[in-house]
Amino acid sequence: MLTSADILKSAHHVLDLESQSLKLLSDSLDDSFVQAVNTINATKGRVIITGMGKSGHVGRKISASLSSLGTTAYFVHPGEASHGDLGMIEPNDVVIALSNSGEAPELSDIIAFCRRFNIRLIGMTGRRDSTLARQSDIVLCLPPIQEACPFGLAPTTSTTLMMALGDALAIALLQMHNFSKDEYKLRHPGGKLGKMMLTVGDLMHKGDEMPLVKPDINMSDALIEMSGKGFGCLGIVNERGEFCGVFTDGDLRRAMAPDLLTKTIQDVMTRTPTTTTSQTLAIDALRIMNTTGKGITSLFVLDDHKKPIGLLHMHDCLRAGVA
Repeated sequence: MLTSADILKSAHHVLDLESQSLKLLSDSLDDSFVQAVNTINATKGRVIITGMGKSGHVGRKISASLSSLGTTAYFVHPGEASHGDLGMIEPNDVVIALSNSGEAPELSDIIAFCRRFNIRLIGMTGRRDSTLARQSDIVLCLPPIQEACPFGLAPTTSTTLMMALGDALAIALLQMHNFSKDEYKLRHPGGKLGKMMLTVGDLMHKGDEMPLVKPDINMSDALIEMSGKGFGCLGIVNERGEFCGVFTDGDLRRAMAPDLLTKTIQDVMTRTPTTTTSQTLAIDALRIMNTTGKGITSLFVLDDHKKPIGLLHMHDCLRAGVA
């Protein structure tokens, strides 16, 4: 029966071993990695990832990471490839084959197919003298490492290194493609990531929905407009359509006086309001509303010419799941 100390000792051993191996991998990177990145970047086709067993599971993750970060990639199971799925691989594609030993027999048909049709093959393996390495155009060779498994058999450290090497490929290619946050958002519309990538422009109210008035409007008409739009605020624009102030429920409470209705909106408006842009992430806009200390629940959205193009309300963020 393992004690708590034994369990923690085992965990520390695994994590220390794998972290040390990652440092070895980093130190071992050479021009082969650069060639792999350039080859993938230059391909006119797709990236095909393949691998058997644990290497296959890692391959699926690498494929998903590449695709989500701007490099089209697919996983092809080597067993299925031998029964017709080789037809999924085309001459302009690049194949990345994963095998720590480099001798997985299930990869033989894919390797032969790549050689026959002159398809670029990148081998990710722990043995430079293996069949996979010898048959590959580019070899991404893992450094000599010890598996974390106490028998030295189960893929543990080796799969961690493969996963990390796949991440390194994906990020290098992202940077080569100048892949943007907007493109990332298009590939991640669902879940928490999708919510985090929503921009103010995705959620803001536009056009006639915006409560906008001129500076010389009298207070009685201004309050009717403010009540009718239901946002608890008004944006004030000058004769050039430029945003010059805001009037909120808070301003109304502060301006309460017997002569309020004899004034115009410019007499009581806030002349230096907090605003935002359509490109701002909604989560950042919500953070602005929550941290100004002024009880802001809405932000007017301005273009580069200081003209209002939208209005974001805190409730819009909450309804969209941004929090």
